Amino acid sequence: MAGKFITIEGSEGVGKSTNIEFISKYLKSRDITTLETREPGGTKIAEEIRQLLLTTKGETVPEIAELLLFFAARSFHVENLIKPAINQGHYVICDRFSDATVAYQGYGRGFNIQDINTIASWVHEKMQPDLTILLDAPAEIGMQRAKQRGTMDRMESEDISFYERVRNGYLTLASEHKERFVVIDASQALKSVQTEIAFHLDVLLT
Repeated sequence: MAGKFITIEGSEGVGKSTNIEFISKYLKSRDITTLETREPGGTKIAEEIRQLLLTTKGETVPEIAELLLFFAARSFHVENLIKPAINQGHYVICDRFSDATVAYQGYGRGFNIQDINTIASWVHEKMQPDLTILLDAPAEIGMQRAKQRGTMDRMESEDISFYERVRNGYLTLASEHKERFVVIDASQALKSVQTEIAFHLDVLLT
């Protein structure tokens, strides 16, 4: 029996890691086998590409190279981890997917969104998440939380206007794909966030 593909989206500081752990435990309590993964990353080569993307190494990363590296990592991730796990009946819980590329490189960097969608169709064809949980918070709140975590990586070091564009991109995607997106206010108390997440997981399981 095929599994499900659940993605968690949102900008910096919205609590994705904490809530992915909650989702995994919630599903396991219902005897569902889960696999937690992330983008970019998930496989050995994809994790190596992640390091190229998130560290500067003294060389400028051209924006087009950034876009293509995200998709290169995603190709390894989809073919070598996500698809096999779903086919084995696992529920794959992924920290970001192609929606992030549209939000960050499309709305954030200004790349043509149709071009991004075309590349996405090459990389993972018609494969889409069964459920996308967008943890939403004002950019200022997210960045304050991210700074409290410590050292910022390359993708966490843009000016606030970039993250405002990313947030607007995410909200636009959510309005365009209501069949799979749910938007949760990540600025509220964690217990309230997780109560909402549990509700939407129950809907998915019915």
